[in-house]
Amino acid sequence: MNFLTGKHVDRRTLLRGVGVALALPLLDAMRPAFAAPARIAGQARRVAVVYVPNGIVMKDWKPAETGKDFAFTRILKPLQPFREDIVVLSGLANHAAVNGKGGGHAKASGSFLSGTAPKYTAGPDVHAGVTFDQITARHFASETRVASLQIGCEDARMVGNCDTGSSCAYTNSLSWKNPDTPLPVEVNPRSVFERLFGTVDPSLPPDVRARRAMYRKSILDQTRENTQRLTADLGAADKRKMDEYLTGIREVEVRIAAAENDPVTPPSEKPSGIPFDYAEYVKLMFNLQVIAFQSDLTRVSTMMLGREGSVRTYPEIGVPDPHHPLTHHRGHPDFIEKVTKINCFHVELFAWFLERLKSTADGDGSLLDHSTILYGGALSDGNAHSNFDLPLLIAGHAGGIRGGRHVAAEAKTPVSNLFVQMMNSVGVETASFADSTGMLDLRG
Repeated sequence: MNFLTGKHVDRRTLLRGVGVALALPLLDAMRPAFAAPARIAGQARRVAVVYVPNGIVMKDWKPAETGKDFAFTRILKPLQPFREDIVVLSGLANHAAVNGKGGGHAKASGSFLSGTAPKYTAGPDVHAGVTFDQITARHFASETRVASLQIGCEDARMVGNCDTGSSCAYTNSLSWKNPDTPLPVEVNPRSVFERLFGTVDPSLPPDVRARRAMYRKSILDQTRENTQRLTADLGAADKRKMDEYLTGIREVEVRIAAAENDPVTPPSEKPSGIPFDYAEYVKLMFNLQVIAFQSDLTRVSTMMLGREGSVRTYPEIGVPDPHHPLTHHRGHPDFIEKVTKINCFHVELFAWFLERLKSTADGDGSLLDHSTILYGGALSDGNAHSNFDLPLLIAGHAGGIRGGRHVAAEAKTPVSNLFVQMMNSVGVETASFADSTGMLDLRG
């Protein structure tokens, strides 16, 4: 019961409109008066993966020092304000990619979150392993509306040959529901938005275009009456939380609409709803994840800043060359510098995501406090397609993870040891996963 108003709100309350259902953030009114913070009803933990392709320039990524006194390297510099919220990791390896067959990029991303070598095939008979995020998603499936989000910022076809006889499913997808089912990555912000807030209403016509036209009307307008009824009896703190939450949704709606109505970019150069500017695109997708976590619509997400083998160019930071060819630099300093610029750019965008999570209240803390976020990739040195000493870091404090450190695991420690820690940090109790040899304990 809310201390100021006496009104209790159920955590599963939805504000409904025609074809939409708006979930709520965690409010004080959702817990009993005087409840201890640790006993807040509905306090959720989240797990996310933010993936970067093609390897990282390790000399500008990996800190020289271990422990608390590590210095931020050039690539990690944008994360300096979050020192106490991150753990930089080194020494972890993906042995499944080393032992597998096929293209270096396909083996890396195709095995990364499962610890299982993918079958060498360019046909429809793909086979790998269930990924740790999907095991986590199953655990929360009965408590959330969307089991997991798989989103990205680059086209993601799932058929054909994308890497030396290896299926595109291995380079373009991170999450596998089961060994034979890779989950496609959704790259259109409008589609993600509809998945989060649409309802399955049998009375609605099945025509997709009609449904999308309906969504172009703000969901806030469609739920206005119910929203006003709810907020009228809330306390001042909850009203502020609701205002911040609804403002965030409105901003996402406006950005999606602006991308769909962009009069400058030729439609042939991008799908409808996708911002032409890469940074704007990434931030929009990150915002959708924040809203999904804030409203407890899902507790699991994976985000690919680019697919493995990506040839995206970055002229906005002075890199008009395709990303993947640059990573095969053969020691050329100009190429290495351009790859480093791309690595720095990606980390800058990730820092923006962390700021959004840290500034979003969630019960007795913030979304970042109650999340475990993995950032990095399945390759270290892209020039050599190396699967050892992977460039990874963890952000957030779910499960008591203690930040402010560079933790150097013993060389060639299975990366699956980290996934055991991540699952346990959000309440999925497990002693092993894939080829793990134990848990990489980040609590102490």
